[in-house]
Amino acid sequence: MRRFRRCTRISILSLLAISVLTPIFLLSFRLKNLNSDVSRDFVEDLSILKHRIEAQANSAVKLEEVVGLKEPTLVVYRDGEHSSTVSSGTTYGGEEKNQQNLSEQKVSSSREKEKSRPKGVQQSQGVQAHSRRSLDEKVKEMKDQVIRAKVYLSFAPPGSNSHFVKELKLRIKELERAMGDVTKDSRLSRRATQKMKAMDSTLLKASRMYPDCSAMVKTLRAMMYNAEEQLRSQRHQTSFLVQLAARTAPKGLHCLSMRLTTEYFALQPEERELPNQHKFQNPDFYHFAVFSDNVLACSVVVNSTVSTAKDPERIVFHIVTDSVNLPAMTMWFLMNPPGKATIQIQSIDSFEWLPTKYNEDMKKQKGLDPRYASALNHLRFYLPDIFHSLDKIVFLDHDVVVQKDLTRLWDINIKGKVNGAVETCREGEPSFRRMDMFINFTDPLVANGFNANTCTWAFGMNIFDLQEWRKRNLTARYHDYLELGSKRQLLKAGSLPIGWMTFYKHTHPLDRQWHLLGLGHDSGVAQAEIEQAAVIHYDGVMKPWLDIGIQKYKPSWTKHVSYEHPYLQQCNLH
Repeated sequence: MRRFRRCTRISILSLLAISVLTPIFLLSFRLKNLNSDVSRDFVEDLSILKHRIEAQANSAVKLEEVVGLKEPTLVVYRDGEHSSTVSSGTTYGGEEKNQQNLSEQKVSSSREKEKSRPKGVQQSQGVQAHSRRSLDEKVKEMKDQVIRAKVYLSFAPPGSNSHFVKELKLRIKELERAMGDVTKDSRLSRRATQKMKAMDSTLLKASRMYPDCSAMVKTLRAMMYNAEEQLRSQRHQTSFLVQLAARTAPKGLHCLSMRLTTEYFALQPEERELPNQHKFQNPDFYHFAVFSDNVLACSVVVNSTVSTAKDPERIVFHIVTDSVNLPAMTMWFLMNPPGKATIQIQSIDSFEWLPTKYNEDMKKQKGLDPRYASALNHLRFYLPDIFHSLDKIVFLDHDVVVQKDLTRLWDINIKGKVNGAVETCREGEPSFRRMDMFINFTDPLVANGFNANTCTWAFGMNIFDLQEWRKRNLTARYHDYLELGSKRQLLKAGSLPIGWMTFYKHTHPLDRQWHLLGLGHDSGVAQAEIEQAAVIHYDGVMKPWLDIGIQKYKPSWTKHVSYEHPYLQQCNLH
């Protein structure tokens, strides 16, 4: 009996202990979790409070100087208009309109190319384009939110420190910090998306506070006008620097010319003579003409032509340069003869028959780019006078590379025309040109004598029938247009527009694969077209021997340069 009472007492005490300790344990565990949540919330609140204090103390966001922006005239931004009415002084037959049409034609041609592609390719490209657009949709929206917030902030009175202004500044700072330098949605954090939603609600408040859209439109117009002015200034500066780089001779080429000149004058007079001079005026050979003062460029033209010729022994090259570069040019080909081909080098200063009238007219045009007004550039119009005993000749610019045998040009029947050239009137292509882009058709003389829709053609690889040239006396016609151009604003500087006028109705179109243009200004030339072309032309300012040249096109040019030559290594040409 005593044992039974003892067991009963112990069980009662145990149950009592459990009933007392269990609530205490549960309560302590609940308090522990509650404290961790409170501390986490406290830290978050503290960080938000810290940001707000910074925003108030430092005026967190430095607004763009919207108030000081120059607003465009309402004529340019009049509602309902889709194009600016501003014109740029003198134009040649609506050149700006032609350029606009050119861009539209490029777009239409690119659409046609897309249609011609297989459906699978189009679908895959469409999916890729859609994915690229969707990748940065949120980033663009966040940037737009920041711009809109800054515009709304500019509506607030100066020195205003209201609750809404503080909230707007804080939202701008948070969103800019969340974006950082991110350009794709995939790199955005979850926090950035939350800040974006918070900004959206703040902008909704702002739209209710400022329901009048005219102030918003006015400010955005001013901001857009200011951005356009900055972009226009940057473009002008970039264009100037590119043109400056194109006009400046690289230090390595100048060094090479000096080294070669020194070696030339160390030779005896009889050692300076080039071989095979009896071939120079023999019409039974294939004659090529290059007019240039660039030693390395001429070397590439000669090497590429000879390496692709089936009968190099019958090739004769005629290089004409100025008196300053004559020693260097001669010395280079004395040291590096062009295989079995023959080469003649002359100085333009030795042509005493070159009319003084030509030099006077050129001086009047020398306010422009000297590359266009140089005597070497216009010497091509005197080919029948330079090569008086030849019947046909192929003219090559110094910025071309020959990839196929050009002696087949002599077999082409140009049907009594003087000039055989590749046309450049196919709309939508980078080489597209129209006569009224370079010639002033508002002049009655031009309008009555020429058709603006006549197909244009390119210099750089041309075959000339010198006999027909002499019969039609086209050099005299060239002189007439040159003289008129010095008195009236008929055409732009350069040999191309005056060439169109001189050989008007005297040009025979060649197959397009003979001459491919654009490698000196267009980075979109297809590799397949380059491989198929007989001659590739680096027309434009981005020449392959310059640092600004388009890198992916340089190998086609550099493979014809002997960079292991000691002079090239000493002059750091590589």
